[in-house]
Amino acid sequence: MRGVTRVLFRGLMRPAVPLLMQRALLRLATLLPPRARGVAIRPGRLGEVPCEWLQGARDNGWVVLYLHGGAFVLGSPRTHRAITSHLASLSGARVCAVDYRLAPEHPWPAAVDDALSAYRALLAQGRPADQLVIAGDSAGGQLTLSLALRLREAGLPLPAALVCFSPVSDLSGATWHEPPAGDPLLGRAWLEQGVRSYCAGQPDLCAAWLSPRYASLHDLPPLLVQVGSDEHLLTQSLALQEHAELALRLEVYPGQWHVFQINCGLLQVARLAMQRVAAFLKEQGCQ
Repeated sequence: MRGVTRVLFRGLMRPAVPLLMQRALLRLATLLPPRARGVAIRPGRLGEVPCEWLQGARDNGWVVLYLHGGAFVLGSPRTHRAITSHLASLSGARVCAVDYRLAPEHPWPAAVDDALSAYRALLAQGRPADQLVIAGDSAGGQLTLSLALRLREAGLPLPAALVCFSPVSDLSGATWHEPPAGDPLLGRAWLEQGVRSYCAGQPDLCAAWLSPRYASLHDLPPLLVQVGSDEHLLTQSLALQEHAELALRLEVYPGQWHVFQINCGLLQVARLAMQRVAAFLKEQGCQ
């Protein structure tokens, strides 16, 4: 699996490959991991923002607002169904995957604006905030934390919990890990390409609204962060532990790489990680 991941991502997802081709390649590559059985998928909209709803065999009334990864320039709800379908199946919550606008066509703050609009729409529908969860992977992890900060600053009701898979918490790249075994998925040049596209015109990449690692994270909901030991963003997740005011549960999975949870239908450790997400949400009341 590590070798296949390296060929598909490190070999093909790099700045030399045109962005439109990268997007097409990601769509093809993410067809390989199987989605959970028995999960219904339907398109939808939250206000003006397109999305995709996923519902398993049981519905406990909770909603997970999911923000996909892809370095802010790639991805969609469709490319991340291997995560979102298993999350719906294991947690009993409906998962709403947001199809936010991508850079470079739509730089910051378009993506987080879309996430905020989608969350506001859920509240307007009468969904109680204490039955909402915000989750995301990689760049979607950055959006998860950024959205929570914007909700706090706006005085809006906060969700019951936050979940991040391998989040990007430092867009400046100052916090970067070099694992001896290498990360077969994420490359620095590729991530930097996405950050430049997303942050066009932003002079300070350490600003709190771009890099949550440097923000004050007080009064945020309980946060679960899962990260692999063999990934470049390990230290970005470890840095979040410096925030003593944050109710953080950090899980480091030995020998795993960036967003390994997308292999939930293929790797036992990925399924275990997703089961732990469901257990964490159950602790917050998602029965």
